[in-house]
Amino acid sequence: MEIPQIKEKLEQYKSEGKTLFTTSSFQTHSLVMLHIISKLDNSIPVYFLNTGYHFPETVAFKDQIADQFSLKVIETRSTMPRFMQRDENGRLLFTSDPDHCCYINKTAPTEHLLKTYDVWINGVRGDQSATRKAMDVEQEAPHGTVRYHPMLDWNMKKIFGYIKEHNLPRHPLDSKGYMSIGCEPCTRKMDPEMQEREARWFGLNKVECGLHTDLVNKQLILPFFNSF
Repeated sequence: MEIPQIKEKLEQYKSEGKTLFTTSSFQTHSLVMLHIISKLDNSIPVYFLNTGYHFPETVAFKDQIADQFSLKVIETRSTMPRFMQRDENGRLLFTSDPDHCCYINKTAPTEHLLKTYDVWINGVRGDQSATRKAMDVEQEAPHGTVRYHPMLDWNMKKIFGYIKEHNLPRHPLDSKGYMSIGCEPCTRKMDPEMQEREARWFGLNKVECGLHTDLVNKQLILPFFNSF
């Protein structure tokens, strides 16, 4: 979608009395949607899923962007402490069951947000993975929430053209060979032959954390989540 269309859609949602939020990983390519939102309506809350495993550079960059774009950034995280996130053999879940780790730290806290808001503005792009390519601009989500994907038809060339045109900053790990940046234990540098998402969970049959699929194979009841 082009920016005038995004503006029109956001205005439509608000005229219908819908409450909106977005989430961001604060990677370089994520900044385009954040920059657009900051210009159209910077009152929309931006949630950062603080898993406790992020690179320190990501956390610092998040604070920089929140200030530079005048965004309302809110951290949310699982209430299950990291030392409890272990399998039956005592291993941290990201080493033995990354799907469950992602569920605890990303999917479950986000699902909690879906119970509060009407529209989740999400920056997925169709060129990132087959799962995302199959998505629609608007899709139903749990708890009656609508997922809105304004960047779905943007590609990498258009993203970085916008970044250049608006002189947006770059995540500090870009220059060190990282392209898709998530939690530190599950992110590696890109090899030339890799697709964008293949540097995540390298060597595993996994390219999504669960936020953009309906696949949650394990159920873990978490009583509540902190936002601060």
